[in-house]
Amino acid sequence: MSANLLHDLGRILAALDARGRLVRVRSEVDPVHELAGIAARFEGGPRAVLFERVKGHRWPVMTGLYWSRELLADLLGRDEKALPQHVSNCIRAWQQRPVDPVVVASGPVLEVTEAAVDLAALPIPTHAEKDGGAYFDAAVVIARDPDTGVRNASIQRFLVTGPDTMTINIDSGRHLELYLEKARARGESLFFTLNCGVGPGLHFAAATPAEAAPADTDELGIASEFHGAPLELVPGTCSPVEMVAHAMIALECEMIPGELADEGPFAEVTGYYARRAPRPVVHVRRIHRRREPVFQTILSGKEVWNSVGLLGEANVLALLQRQVPGVADVYFTHGGCGFYHAVVALRQKRAGWGKQAIMAAFAAFPPLKMVTVVDDDVDIRNAGDVEWAMATRMDPATGILVIDRVFGHGLNPGFPDYIGSKVGFDALRPFPFRYEHDRAFFAAADPAAHDIAIPEIRPAEAAGGEPA
Repeated sequence: MSANLLHDLGRILAALDARGRLVRVRSEVDPVHELAGIAARFEGGPRAVLFERVKGHRWPVMTGLYWSRELLADLLGRDEKALPQHVSNCIRAWQQRPVDPVVVASGPVLEVTEAAVDLAALPIPTHAEKDGGAYFDAAVVIARDPDTGVRNASIQRFLVTGPDTMTINIDSGRHLELYLEKARARGESLFFTLNCGVGPGLHFAAATPAEAAPADTDELGIASEFHGAPLELVPGTCSPVEMVAHAMIALECEMIPGELADEGPFAEVTGYYARRAPRPVVHVRRIHRRREPVFQTILSGKEVWNSVGLLGEANVLALLQRQVPGVADVYFTHGGCGFYHAVVALRQKRAGWGKQAIMAAFAAFPPLKMVTVVDDDVDIRNAGDVEWAMATRMDPATGILVIDRVFGHGLNPGFPDYIGSKVGFDALRPFPFRYEHDRAFFAAADPAAHDIAIPEIRPAEAAGGEPA
């Protein structure tokens, strides 16, 4: 394996800058609301954003690494539409021949160890107007199973509540929740590290669904697959859990089972605020950083839809291609928050496989609420094209599959206490095919081969007509 730049956010920023893909905000911005407000103006565009001067702080803040698949594809050296297949291939390669991380004596993250823990010294932004405070929302958690010692990576949200304390929201069913319960049963604390300012490989490893990375596997090896070299870790200095050697900032943390405090509200991926509730307390025992770190944050919108959605697509695509003949592509829509609506393109080989694909997709990615299956002549990334298939090919009497009282994603308001209903839409044309269900296409023609006059459109006044 030959290493690339994906393991180091500093090198990534330099590459983005060289390619014209980094917006630099040079004037001072307030980390409370203003930073996120400016970032939102660039959300979804082909450039990330670096805030060079953050009010009250020494170090810059970056965001936007994941909000554009065009940007991400350029960084990974892949075609944009091929990203899900690339991610799926990397995860499959890890499953078949895992490359474990290596623990090295030191790394850039250990250049400075703060004499005292003071989270207020870090430029941690407050995003939305009703957020409960400043949040870590892009940092990667590394924890160890208290029974087996197997490492796990995840991304959770952390509300800063004091100089050395935070509260954490842990999604139900995540391995971290299982580890905390095991620590409680053993009468022990759960230690973990929080690694801020990392590249896409580690982010993808942390976002890989549990269905693709079971609890008995060290999923940090997924990052090695993306990096082209083993992920480098450094030992904890006051805890038994490693840190990412090339992270910008790393926190050594402890959770004492049963200790709770309020966390929230927080503007989540759904576009709604997650409610305030008692959640586990985190004690920050030590802060390490580079000499000149960059704090990384994520807006809870297109960045999550693209990054987590991409991992969901990869897992659904891999499972469906094994179980359902003819599956050509999968897309998690932005309208579905990158979590809740999958569109599947199926090259039909026989009747009846549309509903099979729907059920397999729900099994492959439990947060899904909706699955739409269309023929492979439909552009699954074009909402209008998908709607056309639903409006002209789906029979509502037979093509709608509703599943009641099933596990879903707790952040979705439609799944209070993680239980709700799911729906699948079979919008495939009848099989065997009949010509009346074939799409009408025009012949490919080249306008450049003809003498065509295209006038400029002028306002009525300039054209000598009556004012509009």
